[in-house]
Amino acid sequence: MPKITGRDGVRRRMGALTGREKVDLVSKALFVGGEMIDAEASRLITEGAVSGKNHVPSLPGEPPNEDTGHLRTNIIVEQPAPLRVLVTSNARYAVALEYGTSKMAERPYMRPAAERKRKEVVDLVRGAVKHATKRR
Repeated sequence: MPKITGRDGVRRRMGALTGREKVDLVSKALFVGGEMIDAEASRLITEGAVSGKNHVPSLPGEPPNEDTGHLRTNIIVEQPAPLRVLVTSNARYAVALEYGTSKMAERPYMRPAAERKRKEVVDLVRGAVKHATKRR
């Protein structure tokens, strides 16, 4: 999981949020950030992939190469509560690919996607928090 720096400052500013509109503004930014990670994970899975009889599995340490599309289409972004967003995959083999098993090396796609989009997402959310906490 990528490490987020500046978390304490963001928490202080988040504590200053009052009103539904402010919370909604930041929640929307978080959701968009989740969608950015979803899109990057999907891109990593499909980049150079060939489906069907010509499919070539990815090498250890590389993102999985798409074959059926099941992994990619089962990545979901959900918002279980205000100010909380989860990007997950419902594919039964998603965790095995991401972290590997005793018989297969990892083929990470979510962690690299989150890391590649981290700065953009942090900037997006930081801007929303700044706008929401601006004194008017």
